[in-house]
Amino acid sequence: MMRSILLVLVLLVPAGLAAAAYRHDIAIARAASSVASRLADSPWGAVEYADVGHGSPVLMIHGSGGGFDQGLAFAAPLLDDGFRVIAPSRFGYLRSAMPADATPASQADAFAALLDALRIDATVVVGGSAGALSAIQFALRHPARCRALILVVPASHAPDRPPGTNAAPAAWPLIEAALGSDALFWAAIRVAPAFMTRMVLATDPSLVDVAGSAERARLRDMLFHILPVSRRKQGLLMDMATAGDPPPYPLQDITCPVLALSAEDDLYGTAAAARHIASTAPGARLNIYGDGGHMLVGHETEVWSAIKAFIASHRGTEAAIRPSVPPRPRPGSQTP
Repeated sequence: MMRSILLVLVLLVPAGLAAAAYRHDIAIARAASSVASRLADSPWGAVEYADVGHGSPVLMIHGSGGGFDQGLAFAAPLLDDGFRVIAPSRFGYLRSAMPADATPASQADAFAALLDALRIDATVVVGGSAGALSAIQFALRHPARCRALILVVPASHAPDRPPGTNAAPAAWPLIEAALGSDALFWAAIRVAPAFMTRMVLATDPSLVDVAGSAERARLRDMLFHILPVSRRKQGLLMDMATAGDPPPYPLQDITCPVLALSAEDDLYGTAAAARHIASTAPGARLNIYGDGGHMLVGHETEVWSAIKAFIASHRGTEAAIRPSVPPRPRPGSQTP
């Protein structure tokens, strides 16, 4: 009898501790994704965004698994330097709408509508990972409003980037199944952080093992930032469909200054995309690091130094503030 009781305790105590840890982590994640954001109307539905700072504006477009919260976290070095960061949640992420006909092009137009609402004529645009697609579309569709375009580990087209490039294609069905379950996604982060670092962050876990404590914390936070994943599922599914096999865009038509950054060992293959951007967009600059993976591990300081220097070299005058902006009609058709 006593053995049975002990066996039950051995099984129940870890389960109880895990349940408590999950409740704690998911409560923090839900709180972080529910504060400090606002909603703006657009012809494509609500656009969630955060608007922080008071300096020269930067539109920070997040990558897969993100939202306004990921955008703010990523752009923290810009806030520290006195920029105004506008961080929207892309279609299907958190409180932003998911239109039936959503494309990177219509997402770019929704960003323009957001700038209209904020009465911002032009801004620097930073697009990370899958967010690079709508960032490129913004530069193409709204050239007068894009002062400079910065593409960090861009998950965009390159002739030598195979379709569906990611860390382990066979495992993506497991990841997709986890997207509807906060508990399952949380458990994967807790139990198999190396697997999730490779699969979701497209970064060799061995790089993290030898990184400093600050870098290890940054990558851990990036994984937990995806929670609650159930509130980001539609956006993630769109990213899997668009960034997995992105079409070529007419990069030669971009008129603003462009900077592309990536790492040779990015498991999403964005080094090829960054090179294609730099060789096609007029006068574009390229920064390729020898290692670091999709998260550019070990290069955080270099990356932001390069980004800040690039913005400073193309800053020009401050964005104008308009007293009123006419409504922007929804286009009848969108370029994919």
